[in-house]
Amino acid sequence: MKARMEDVAKKAGVSTATVSHVINETRFVAEDTKNKVIEAMKVLDYHPNSAARLLRSKESKIIGFLVPDISNTFFTRIAREIEVILSEKGYNLIVSNSDERIEKEKEQLKVYQSQLIDGLIMAPSANDHSYLEEESKDYPIVFIDRKPDGFNQGDCVLVDNEKGSYQAIEHLIKKGHEKIGIITGLPGLTTSTERLNGYKKALTDYNIEIDENLIKIGDSKFDSGYELTEELINSTNITALFVTNNLMTVGSMNFLKEKNIKIPEEIAIIGYDNYEWATITDPPLSVVKQPINEIGIKAAELILNRISDKKKNFEDVRLENELIIRSSC
Repeated sequence: MKARMEDVAKKAGVSTATVSHVINETRFVAEDTKNKVIEAMKVLDYHPNSAARLLRSKESKIIGFLVPDISNTFFTRIAREIEVILSEKGYNLIVSNSDERIEKEKEQLKVYQSQLIDGLIMAPSANDHSYLEEESKDYPIVFIDRKPDGFNQGDCVLVDNEKGSYQAIEHLIKKGHEKIGIITGLPGLTTSTERLNGYKKALTDYNIEIDENLIKIGDSKFDSGYELTEELINSTNITALFVTNNLMTVGSMNFLKEKNIKIPEEIAIIGYDNYEWATITDPPLSVVKQPINEIGIKAAELILNRISDKKKNFEDVRLENELIIRSSC
């Protein structure tokens, strides 16, 4: 059962009026009494907005980092860059996982509440995030990789997904491909939408008909990359493939290798994100390279700036991708 003000008063051995005065700072309360009330609120997990702000009157020097999949190297590398900058300023980073589920995302935020974080950096799931209106009253939020749906009170660090996707498809078209398949990520994510838009725009600009059968929606995991590549190979006549997520790219390459499908002779392929393994595949993999280090650096800078100045205008930072062409297309 959620604690009430009466419970706090009983725990602290004071009246409810005293608790109210401590929370709202409407009357002088002796320091010893105030500390008893604050301690009671902590023990009972009593966090009305005004109480949470009181408990946060002193900095915790803790920043939360909430990601959908910490096993994804994309997010671990970003976490590393964030941690380096925050540690220089005396802050600690706590990383947790949402598994792309809004319910778990909310659970993790409750944990962060108990830690009295000074700020939050997060990659939101594909859901309505209007619930963050209350959270943002207590600490600033910086979003990375994706824009949240239903909430705009935070800074964002994004990449130009549409342009990166467009450039990849344009390159394949100029190499003579017209039957180009695409495997995109979870629907509802701005990254998935923007990368699919870039694919469609490139085809349209080059007067190539968009075939919905060549568009597959994955879940940004290895298995879906493998399975959807199998579907495209077995049911369509694609000559090229664009996979818009690094884990799905690995799954896709795994299928092609298992079936001894020659790259690029039988199918050309471009993946997403530039990791060391992409240079040692046979053949080396062409990719859309995201500026991962810069995403982490900028996110850390924005959260620190927002902590020091909560009233400044929110920023949407868009970083550039780079198309790296190797032997796979």
